Amino acid sequence: MAKRIALITGATSGIGEATARLLASNNFDLILCGRREDRLQKLSAELAALTRVHTLSFDVRNQQETAAQIASLPEEWKNMDVLINNAGNAHGLDPIQTGNVEDWDAMMDINVKGLLYVTKAVLPVMVQRNTGHIVNIGSIAGKEVYANGNVYCASKFAVDALTKGMRIDLNAHGIKVTGIHPGLVETEFSLVRFKGDAEKAGNVYKGLEPLHGADIADLVLFIITRPAHVVVADLVVLPTAQASATVVKRL
Repeated sequence: MAKRIALITGATSGIGEATARLLASNNFDLILCGRREDRLQKLSAELAALTRVHTLSFDVRNQQETAAQIASLPEEWKNMDVLINNAGNAHGLDPIQTGNVEDWDAMMDINVKGLLYVTKAVLPVMVQRNTGHIVNIGSIAGKEVYANGNVYCASKFAVDALTKGMRIDLNAHGIKVTGIHPGLVETEFSLVRFKGDAEKAGNVYKGLEPLHGADIADLVLFIITRPAHVVVADLVVLPTAQASATVVKRL
């Protein structure tokens, strides 16, 4: 069976890295994208023993760079079958009245505009071939607003809306579109949100067993290997200890 090609953004840590590792051993060739060149090369060297790997180092916030990097793919890599829009971030946890505008810009630029820039660069080939699958990694924050989540929640609500809009617009081209919306996943997410404060980041997951990147990777693999006539359109996944964005059982 011929291998399919999957492009993963934010592939150097967390959900993206876990997904890359799982797909590498499950009949996918990989285009790994990220800003941290050293991590990209290390992961690429490791996974090259399992499958073909191509790396692209760029910042999804930069539309011109994103378009140029994806356009630079060699011919044998251009016919991508799966796009996993995983790159995302949260900055700060402040009420709207004291929020940092730079934090707002970072979240909207990466979570919303970055997703759009990558998708726009990848879609022409999928549309031409009338096949493909786009998986957008959202968040429970795109389903429920919580205190001090304001702009982060807005960005993930936008991801949810874009996912639904893509599914409608691309239906005529046979392109599948899936949204995955995780609850608490233990990655570098909280460390970034609290600007490197390891103690605050650790408290987010204290007293419970959160989801792990590998849990989401398992779902991605399941979703993108369904038969041609099946699409998992929308999926919310939580750790057992979490009932909603704000209801969590801690020991």
